[in-house]
Amino acid sequence: MRTTRSLLAAAATLALAGGLAGCGLTVPSDPDGTLERVTGGELRVGWSADPGLIAADDDGEPTGSLPDLVDGFADGIDADVEWTEASEETLVGMLERGDLDLIAGGMTDATLWVDKAGMTRGFPGIDGADGRSIVLFVPLGENAFLSALERYLDQEVGS
Repeated sequence: MRTTRSLLAAAATLALAGGLAGCGLTVPSDPDGTLERVTGGELRVGWSADPGLIAADDDGEPTGSLPDLVDGFADGIDADVEWTEASEETLVGMLERGDLDLIAGGMTDATLWVDKAGMTRGFPGIDGADGRSIVLFVPLGENAFLSALERYLDQEVGS
C-alpha cells in the first residue's frame, strides 16, 4: 500500500514537472530575472565593512575575502561589478527597491533582515569569518540567482 502511494506521488511529481517544462517554466526561477540580467551585464553589489572580511583600500574600493568571492562569481557569469558602500540598513533598502543585486558584509545566518532579503546558506569557511556563518543577501524570490551564487560558494569555500 505504501509503495503504491509512493509510486503515485512520484508519477504525479514527474507529470507536474513535465507539464511545467512544456510551459517554458524553469525551477528555480527568478520572477524579476536577476540571473539573466546580470549574466553578461552588470552585477550591482552593496557592501558594508567588516574587519577581516571586507574593507576599503586607499582608493575606497572594497578589498578582502568577500570582494574576492564576489569578483570570482561575477567572472563566472561574465558580469562587471559595480560596488556601493553603505550601512546595512541603507543597502537592504536599496536591495528591496531593486537598486542592488547582492549585498556583502559581516552578516550571519542569525540576521534580523530575513524578512527583507533573501540570503545564502551560512558559510563559516570564508577567510576572515572567524567561525561566524557568513551569508550574502539577494533580492527576495530570486531563486535561480541565489542557487547560482550558492553553487559558486560551495565550490570555493564549502558549506
